[in-house]
Amino acid sequence: MFLTYVKLLRVPQWIKNVFLFVPLIFSKHLFHYDYFITTVLGFLAFCLLSSIVYIINDITDIEADQIHPVKKNRPIASGRISVKRSSLITLFLVILNLLLLSLLNWQFAVMSLLYFLINLFYSLSLKHIVLLDIFSIAAGFMLRVGAGGFVINVEISSWLILTTMFISLFLAVMKRRSELELFYSESLNSTRKVLEFYSIGFIDQMATVAAAGVIICYALYTLSPRTVTIFNTENLIYTTPFVVFGIFRYMYLVIADKKGEYTTEIMLTDIPMITNIFLYGIFVIMIVYHIFGL
Repeated sequence: MFLTYVKLLRVPQWIKNVFLFVPLIFSKHLFHYDYFITTVLGFLAFCLLSSIVYIINDITDIEADQIHPVKKNRPIASGRISVKRSSLITLFLVILNLLLLSLLNWQFAVMSLLYFLINLFYSLSLKHIVLLDIFSIAAGFMLRVGAGGFVINVEISSWLILTTMFISLFLAVMKRRSELELFYSESLNSTRKVLEFYSIGFIDQMATVAAAGVIICYALYTLSPRTVTIFNTENLIYTTPFVVFGIFRYMYLVIADKKGEYTTEIMLTDIPMITNIFLYGIFVIMIVYHIFGL
């Protein structure tokens, strides 16, 4: 039963909220206790908020999920947890989330509210509108980074914001590609109507643009005068190959291995991707904080 509630809350999906730590790391406050604890509280608040959004989405999509080959196994769609009980759990999570928000600044609360509203509108209507569905998913990642900056009151580089925007769009587009593959292969006619307006060719073109945007903006971020001045080094450019590999590996897994509908599945199960992310994080921390003189 415990695992059923873990699935209801989509605990593995919480990994997406690590985006909140991006401003903490790149503002050189990772090893400052107060900043770190504040970001952790923000992370927990977003985890609860994410679960609230997922439960609402599952309740809204219960009929569509019941005829989906994978989503039919979700706790609400399968009937293992009733809609009434799910609603009570949601209310409990809302109370916990409000308690956490009371410990943080109002700017973070505003970002949290925006995240909730965008996801609510996504569940109710935006997911049925071509392109807006993709931008809505991407907005969730951008708001996480923005919230991470606001919660500790640090400025985020414009290039880093653009990088976040493109990587968010990239992940959203690749998610749609996986769904489209399943849509065609399983001949599903009613699980996600918006897929009828997309084609593999169009999705691949958008993915190419988004992937190029990530790589270019990140490279320009590492060499921008503001970045070089703050970190007192140009060595951050040497982390770009990790970003390029991560983008290419993700595309390979989605296109060749038919994965990608669930971002966290790739992040938590693909050894090359896990290794790449780990090495990227190590090199970034070593360079930004001048460990071993880097």
